[in-house]
Amino acid sequence: MSKKQKTIKSEITLSGVGLHTGINVSMTLKPAPVNHGFAFSRVDLEGSPTIEAKAEYVVTTQRGTNLEKNGVQIQTSEHVLAAAVGLDIDNLLIEIDASEPPIMDGSSKYFVEAIEKAGIQEQEALIEEYVVKEIISYRDEITGSEIILMPSDEYQITTMVDFGTKILGTQNATLDHILDFKEEIADARTFSFLHEIEMLLENDLIKGGDLNNAIVYVDKELSESTMQKLKKAFKKDDIAVKPNGILDNLTLHWANEAARHKLLDVIGDLALTGIRIKGKVIANKPGHLINTQFAKKLAKIIKTEKRNNVPQYDLNLAPLMDIHQIMDILPHRPPFLLVDRVIELSDKHVVGMKNVTMNENFFVGHFPGSPVLPGVLQVEAMAQCGGILVLSTVPDPENYLTYFMKMDKVKFKQKVLPGDTLIFKCELITPIRRGICHMQAYAYANGKLVAEAELMAQIARKK
Repeated sequence: MSKKQKTIKSEITLSGVGLHTGINVSMTLKPAPVNHGFAFSRVDLEGSPTIEAKAEYVVTTQRGTNLEKNGVQIQTSEHVLAAAVGLDIDNLLIEIDASEPPIMDGSSKYFVEAIEKAGIQEQEALIEEYVVKEIISYRDEITGSEIILMPSDEYQITTMVDFGTKILGTQNATLDHILDFKEEIADARTFSFLHEIEMLLENDLIKGGDLNNAIVYVDKELSESTMQKLKKAFKKDDIAVKPNGILDNLTLHWANEAARHKLLDVIGDLALTGIRIKGKVIANKPGHLINTQFAKKLAKIIKTEKRNNVPQYDLNLAPLMDIHQIMDILPHRPPFLLVDRVIELSDKHVVGMKNVTMNENFFVGHFPGSPVLPGVLQVEAMAQCGGILVLSTVPDPENYLTYFMKMDKVKFKQKVLPGDTLIFKCELITPIRRGICHMQAYAYANGKLVAEAELMAQIARKK
């Protein structure tokens, strides 16, 4: 069953401090239109520049996943993105008046609460999902970290962490259903080791941190000088180490909270692929670097598969509609009827076919000696397929005409020559309403994508 995209019903604002900047920051989550995805907008800068949450914009992964586009940065993007994915959101605009979202308590808890308070609503467009068909993996030979993505009936994540310390050894965490994120993962807070905290303090890099937003594992003896620095940095009169080896500022929610937080980070980082994933992720010793490297690899694979996703049809079978049945529906006539057959037709898509022959009249003048099917006619043919799709929704298609309203993102990838067989596939972007058909159209020939476009047309009754 096809599911619809979701956004939030109303905007909502959170305030806090950035963990690494120490700057007070206000962040507003806003509804976004269909096919928008996740994006950050820096409202503190002139023109409120937007950075889409995409792996291609990852610049550094020290102490968080940091994005940059045209010199504009977003730091520590992963916790708010994880909350959006965990609550089944597809489209969200995150307005922020600093470079870094508020750290809150170091988890996704407050972002989840904000999204739930704002409310979630379905949108008209259907979700796009990447269905994993074969194992995809990425390994960092230096660290031994590895991420594997394999086929599964739904999005699942398992993280296995091993920090090689006595105080925090091997831990595992698993999320079998993404909608369990709120209960099982969202509250898992970020963590650090004492030696990392010392380094951050010495380099003045943890300005917004206090002991309420990070679990600190004490992996070395706590010296008096370090104790004094911690008291000063975290504005505490006294600091001690609990028997389980963490500083006494907070209590663990789960014994494996560190592994759960790593799982949270994986979800937030893989959101940068820009598409829902239907598959199982197994992450061994994950971290922001390998997470985002894997997200970049996966995004490239998805882009390539989309480009080369040539539908396979047996053209020897009897068509769903032949040329005579097409003329019963479409008002077009030769030489401007550019669809010879309809192979598939549902309420959401149509597949058509055209045999390109040398005796078509436009070849007389379109590069004699080097004939090429004009791109504008490829778009027209895709639109005629869309016309068949929308006219199939009315009982008397012979009484209607179809008119172009808009074409967008038109791209021509390969030449189409006499002798080629063109396959057109048009899929609805939004459901047909008031006779308006908004669709994504593709044209294929010789096993390759030759053209694509986003088209909008409307049917109108003949006068």
